[in-house]
Amino acid sequence: MPAQIAPAERLLNLVIALVNTAGRMTKEQVRTSVAGYQEAPSDDAFERMFERDKDTLRDLGIPILTITDAGHGDDIGYRVDLDAYALPPLDLTAAELGVLAMAAQVWQDQAVRADTSRALTKLRAVGEGVESTDLVAGLAPRVRAGGGAFSPLVDAVQARQPVRFTYRAATTGEVRDRVVEPWKLLARRGGWVLVGLDRDRGASRSYRLSRIEGAVRPAGDPGSFDAPAPEDLAAALRTWGSGPESIATLAVLPERASAPRARAVPAPPDAPDWTADPVTAPLVANRELVHVPFHAEWELAEELVGYGAAVVVLAPLSLRRHVLHLLATAAVLDQEGVGVDG
Repeated sequence: MPAQIAPAERLLNLVIALVNTAGRMTKEQVRTSVAGYQEAPSDDAFERMFERDKDTLRDLGIPILTITDAGHGDDIGYRVDLDAYALPPLDLTAAELGVLAMAAQVWQDQAVRADTSRALTKLRAVGEGVESTDLVAGLAPRVRAGGGAFSPLVDAVQARQPVRFTYRAATTGEVRDRVVEPWKLLARRGGWVLVGLDRDRGASRSYRLSRIEGAVRPAGDPGSFDAPAPEDLAAALRTWGSGPESIATLAVLPERASAPRARAVPAPPDAPDWTADPVTAPLVANRELVHVPFHAEWELAEELVGYGAAVVVLAPLSLRRHVLHLLATAAVLDQEGVGVDG
């Protein structure tokens, strides 16, 4: 039996087909010629899959046209509007190419690693030199792929299908089953995050895919829950970038923690003299002060934990306590022989 094609690969295949069609593609042509749609077990299943994929591509900004022609009766076709979709000639600076190289590091799983490598090779040909990738060397840690949880969650989000999985909480190490109505997948520092409604708690929650243990399993039929109201989704996403901005003050070892350094801002005007305080002076000795803006304290805490002793949090105190709590939890789990994957 051939390997099942992942949803992301199927979407890419559809884009390629609709971009390269001479005039239009009918649904039947899509089903028979675009890899991934032959797996639909029935006509109804194909219809649902194709309609979801069209909606997803349009949400991503890909202009899919619906083509009707009197000469073809009621047979509707589709293609991508090349005038709206085509890019102008690329003229990338070294810095711009470097940013693209850093973004490509998000996709470290084998399924798309080769594609992103080939794309960057082509883009470097129009860049300003091979040194452009050196601009972001070590700038950001790799974002782990979602592993085996990613593909079934993509399908579940599109199909509005509840899922069940085993999850290890970061703060307590508690392992328990979760039943979730998946709303959205987000790529954030350190990995992928699922945002959805936790049915047991009756409230929205976020889950790192790297903390999902074992398989993601269906917990209901496709379409068995309604899409979240816009205000509910907005509230669930509020901690992922909106809200008031704060400044964290870090004492960082030289040439370490490049990612926070890249986001650093000047010291706040009311910043204390940490070297004059007898309590903090030993903490900043032989270290550099770095001031990093942030919105979600727990997200920054999870990033800083990955640098270990290379980063000491000076302020705010709540962020320092959060980091210390995560480090203490990791130490306990390590003593118990439990692997920790941020």
